[in-house]
Amino acid sequence: MWDHRYLKNLDFRQIFLILFLMGISLLVISSMTDQNQNVFLTRYVKNQIQWFVLGWVVFLFFAGFDYRRFFQWTWILYFLMIFLLLGLYFAAPIQRVHRWYRLPLIGMNIQPSEHAKLIVVFTLGWFLEKQKNYQNAMSTLQLILIVGIPFLLILKQPDLGTALVLYPITLAMCYFGNVNRKLIYSMSALGVIMLVFVSLIFGGILSHEKMKPFFTSFLKEYQYDRLNPNTYHQKAAQTAIAIGGISGSGWKKSEFSAQKWLPAAHTDSVFASFGEEFGAIALIFILFIFYLLIHISFQVVSKAKDYYARLLASGIGVYLAMHIIVNIAMMCGFLPISGVPLILISYGGNSVLTTMAALGILQSIYSRRFRF
Repeated sequence: MWDHRYLKNLDFRQIFLILFLMGISLLVISSMTDQNQNVFLTRYVKNQIQWFVLGWVVFLFFAGFDYRRFFQWTWILYFLMIFLLLGLYFAAPIQRVHRWYRLPLIGMNIQPSEHAKLIVVFTLGWFLEKQKNYQNAMSTLQLILIVGIPFLLILKQPDLGTALVLYPITLAMCYFGNVNRKLIYSMSALGVIMLVFVSLIFGGILSHEKMKPFFTSFLKEYQYDRLNPNTYHQKAAQTAIAIGGISGSGWKKSEFSAQKWLPAAHTDSVFASFGEEFGAIALIFILFIFYLLIHISFQVVSKAKDYYARLLASGIGVYLAMHIIVNIAMMCGFLPISGVPLILISYGGNSVLTTMAALGILQSIYSRRFRF
């Protein structure tokens, strides 16, 4: 099940990139939570270091773990996920939403929706590998239910960002799984229509206010207001990036983000915070680092030696890529802000652990590529 011998076959390029991104995370979190004390190890930095250490334990565990075991445990994990998502509505809300479980003994919040994305990848991998006929209506209905149930439960929390990440994951895995092309085309067309509509609103071509009467006829007003391109958070994120200019204001010299003018400066808005202090050149560089990480992740798809491994690797690759794309697009004013963290940089334990588990599974697939 777990074999340390496979750890010698790890792709150390990925490990170097992870360490680099973690270093950037600590720099930004320290600057945004310093409170003018001129110290590096703030309380938030110490917490993040603890999460990173635990994340490496998770990474090494999954890297040495035989990924094919997930095939046997798929439905146990899936129904446990559904149970936890349903249980949120019977637990006390945190920050007025049903998104986390509070573990009082260790002072930790567990966010089931963050881990649900990875479990959906396992379940889709099992379903697509097990099914022999993807063309009939029953298979299509089963696939829609597998993704649709957690999607609706997460959307209800509300957690729009996490729910929408499931959409491209499903689309990519259906493509690699040779699902009915009509379904893939329909999903792609729906996704493009949604993206074009949002782009028209955020590009100022369609008026958010003028479209409001039509959409609030079937959406709640607060749901439609998430598409407002003129929220304070949207403008503050773009302002922080603009203030940074080419070279930035310098580490711990932020006059906007660190002064609490930028909401969630060390969590969801960490990309904008980094841009203000280190400038556009540094932002381009970090985009290049993310590109390398995703490129290496998708290389695993081509190196995987069995069908199930290719499905898992494709789903995880899209999962990582969408977090990066969506978060950066939110900060740049192209998408509504919906609480999607920037992997390995945003402050928070749930995102760190899930991301490191996903990267560890990719390493498990990569290190076992010569076994078959």
